[in-house]
Amino acid sequence: MGDDTSAPRPALGPVAAVVVDTPLAHLDRVFEYAVPDELAADAVPGARVRVRFAGRDLEGFLVERRAEAEHEGRLTPLRKVVSAEPVLTPEVLTLCRAVADRYAGTLSDVLRLAVPRRHATAERNLPLLPPTPRSYAAEPAPDEPSSPVACGVDGGPWADYPAGRAWLRRVAAGEGPAAAWLALPTRDRDSDWPEALAVAVHAALTGGRGAVVVVPDHRDVDRVDAALVRRLGPGRHVRLTADQGPQARYTAWLKVLRGHVRVAIGTRAAAFAPVHDLGLVACWDDGDDLLSEPRAPYHHTGVVLSLRAEQAGAALLSGGFVRSLRLEAEVEAGQVVPVVADHDVVRGAAPQVVIAGEGLDQERDGPAARAHLPSRAWRVAKDALRDGPVLVQVPRRGYLPALSCGECRSPVRCPRCHGPMALGSAGSEPRCRWCSAGLGPSGFECRSCGSRRLRATVTGARRTAEEIGRSLPGHPVITSGSGEVHGSVGPEPAIVIATPGAEPVAEDGYAAVLLLDAWASLDLPVLDAPLESLRRWMAAAALVRPGRPVVLAGAPEGVTLPAVEALVRWDPGWLAGRELGERRELGLPPAVRMAQLRGSRAALEAALAQLRLPAEAQMLGPMPLGTWSHSGTGSGDGGSDDDPGSWHALVRAPLEVTAELTDALAALRALRSARKEGDVVTVRVDPVDGW
Repeated sequence: MGDDTSAPRPALGPVAAVVVDTPLAHLDRVFEYAVPDELAADAVPGARVRVRFAGRDLEGFLVERRAEAEHEGRLTPLRKVVSAEPVLTPEVLTLCRAVADRYAGTLSDVLRLAVPRRHATAERNLPLLPPTPRSYAAEPAPDEPSSPVACGVDGGPWADYPAGRAWLRRVAAGEGPAAAWLALPTRDRDSDWPEALAVAVHAALTGGRGAVVVVPDHRDVDRVDAALVRRLGPGRHVRLTADQGPQARYTAWLKVLRGHVRVAIGTRAAAFAPVHDLGLVACWDDGDDLLSEPRAPYHHTGVVLSLRAEQAGAALLSGGFVRSLRLEAEVEAGQVVPVVADHDVVRGAAPQVVIAGEGLDQERDGPAARAHLPSRAWRVAKDALRDGPVLVQVPRRGYLPALSCGECRSPVRCPRCHGPMALGSAGSEPRCRWCSAGLGPSGFECRSCGSRRLRATVTGARRTAEEIGRSLPGHPVITSGSGEVHGSVGPEPAIVIATPGAEPVAEDGYAAVLLLDAWASLDLPVLDAPLESLRRWMAAAALVRPGRPVVLAGAPEGVTLPAVEALVRWDPGWLAGRELGERRELGLPPAVRMAQLRGSRAALEAALAQLRLPAEAQMLGPMPLGTWSHSGTGSGDGGSDDDPGSWHALVRAPLEVTAELTDALAALRALRSARKEGDVVTVRVDPVDGW
């Protein structure tokens, strides 16, 4: 939208090209409609319209007004212009098309995620233009001089990163450098990662351009929101999250679209925010699975932001305490510049990591053993509670989420579906986490050794809270996890039990951090278990006060594990490089492009017969998914052949033929859609599970 509302609009053609909101893959193209005279003024490119399609009235987006139609027959007229607001900008349309092509999806699927549903009241109440136009490039942060150095472009948290300062200066100059940032642990509010992101945003505004910042969840949004208010002042940005409600979210989105603000922060969908003059896109914690879209086309937010930065010529910042393998591959390829602190600075900021074994002696360790803690971890927690709160990270929520044989430690499986057995509360009977079945009237008997004794494989957050509360009496116990997540805690002594990703931020930092059941994280049934374990541990360890202890409990004794070594050395880049090297040797992502096709056995075999892959691609399967699929579906024997989603096949191809691979997969989806195949076969490019 321009500032001069009196300027005449260019003449628009009588033909409307419309993207219709339909999930059918073979209809993933624009359709032409005639524009009636009474709708000509409102039918602008980017507007929402309603059209007659296949005997039904469907909504869509008008993407172009053409002088002449490509269709030779008579054109059906538009039924209605839902709103004259041009909500689909050319930049966002181009991005959505690129995302759909990259993930073998459809444009309508991406648009459904990129453009929020209309709220008429929000459109009416928000002024078309900002009340007082601002010059972002000239306006300094509150209580600061207006020079670029004083504005934080050459200082703040980025002073600890030699390459970071040069990167910031280029952002402020309007350039588009790409950076992979390994953040230092938190030392104080002014050096925290949200503050560093706020400085980067301020640098982009200093250069007269806008910014988009995407983080995994609403608690991260709260922290970045507070940092931006401190640095930029109120009203200079908007937040876009699912918990805002329809009107509040659409109002915030319209503020970006109409140019009221140039900065948007939020969760996944904020990556598509229609920021004007985009100069910076930033993403925090690229390895968090919350940044992977669970709906078609199953894209990753980090990839979306990379595509957007490339299209807009904007700077790219991907930060975290750990670097994902995707980012590590881009660093090694020279596509992004690593932004890391010098070794001496890292050692000075890193916490003191202590390794405690998993062996417990009931008589020797006393209350520590009863709390399922190694005695060393218990003593650290007891001493630290004199000075402030202690964070205890447990890998699972619930009470006893996994059980095993008390003698040979074989996992206890459900007699009906072979799923994992768990205890929901004290005194309850073991139940399957998949089908809720019990062990039956005869109870448990191990198939391997015949023992009838059960033990906890993993202790959940609620059981841990009970046990530690009894072993360290006199202190409040705060549980943060599924159902109730705390954003922050005070400086007073307290025991904070949290699952990974739900750790509250302590006001003055934690006096100590305990990382329990380390082997349970390392044994995750996923390909990137070592790097994911390190990501979880470092996210918690980074919240401790400088120089205070972090205890890793439950790591196998006498064995050198790369993830544990990386934590002790505080060297996540070394582990990422090591893991990527092994992936290259084995031909696994991200060294290759992988795609997963999933469905019933009959549907999958039919789809594979129809698929026309590039010559360089390799087919693996079809095969049953099996029990240990990361998504939790399937069963011990792979499920019935007729169960939807119970079988899958993998396609592996060199990165150089990514476009050919995704084109072939998109053509397969279109073919099956046109033939109205009844059995669904889902397609995922770069799946997070399944191999």
